[in-house]
Amino acid sequence: MADALAEREAKKIPVPDEVQDAVRTLLEWAGDDPTREGLVDTPKRVARAWKEYCEGYGENPAMHLARTFEEVGGYDELVLLKDIPFHSHCEHHMAPIIGKASIAYMPTDKVVGISKLARVLHGFSRRLQVQERLTAEVAECIWDNLKPHGVAVVIEASHSCMTARGVRTPGVGMTTSRLLGCFLEDARSRKEVMSLMGY
Repeated sequence: MADALAEREAKKIPVPDEVQDAVRTLLEWAGDDPTREGLVDTPKRVARAWKEYCEGYGENPAMHLARTFEEVGGYDELVLLKDIPFHSHCEHHMAPIIGKASIAYMPTDKVVGISKLARVLHGFSRRLQVQERLTAEVAECIWDNLKPHGVAVVIEASHSCMTARGVRTPGVGMTTSRLLGCFLEDARSRKEVMSLMGY
């Protein structure tokens, strides 16, 4: 048991002193005592948590779209992945953003594994964000890398910077969308994709 615990501790990323000091300063400024028992290890925990929350900075989400498939039996209609859960943090208050996304594209001559669409979303959401930019980044990444006839991304999310502070209005959701190609230019295609997404 002790060996397993020591091994787990050894695998944790080291946290620089200045990062721990920054968290201690924030705890003290907020009104607590960073030396009390419950907070002694908090600076390391917070630092490692933020490294995880922001792991999207360490990847290029487009890499998830590199492997495509052309043998799809002639299928060239809508591909839609609905209600993909995600979390992010707003760049203004570093407060949680919790939501879901629907991502669709109209393929030309290739498709991508459906889990890759979620990976693109997570690659961009695991950074400090604003919802509008997140929506655009996901859509444009798919557009640029798959070269489809169209892309549609709709994101619904709740922002803790509004629900838990400031105006403190819980239960409020924000919806953003980005349409490209045929979904922007053709009313019938736009109506179909939005209807299938539930809008």
